[in-house]
Amino acid sequence: MSKKAIILIFILILSPVLIYFLWPSDESRIKKLIKEGVAAVEKEEIDNVMAKVSFNYQDDRGMAYVLIKKILTEQFKSLSGIKIEYENLKIEVKEKLANAEFDLRVIATIGNQTGYITGDLKTPARVKLFLEKEHATWLVIKTEGTQTSF
Repeated sequence: MSKKAIILIFILILSPVLIYFLWPSDESRIKKLIKEGVAAVEKEEIDNVMAKVSFNYQDDRGMAYVLIKKILTEQFKSLSGIKIEYENLKIEVKEKLANAEFDLRVIATIGNQTGYITGDLKTPARVKLFLEKEHATWLVIKTEGTQTSF
């Protein structure tokens, strides 16, 4: 057998092993989605926030993708200095659906006043995201516990 054939066979055998170990898990993809979503809200980047939300979003309060985008656009006009803290993240994945729960505090400035708009120092809001895998991407399809206090 030639050296080229041996190298080709080695690559064919090694590739699936490398893909298995280097391909991110669903849980790590969801953690990344949340981290990037938080950063996008803090930077008030509406398009990056909405890239994490499914066009099929629908929650129990009647919110849908277009309405969320409109509300966030208006809120970003009146809010500044947004800081988000989240902790106690728990993710549960079942095939193409997943849930992510965490404690959330959001601090922002409205006019001259700065304060908590979600959760507070003693009691964070418990937020639950419902996600669906669309192709290889996880997107939020529903939320619970995200009411703000402004």
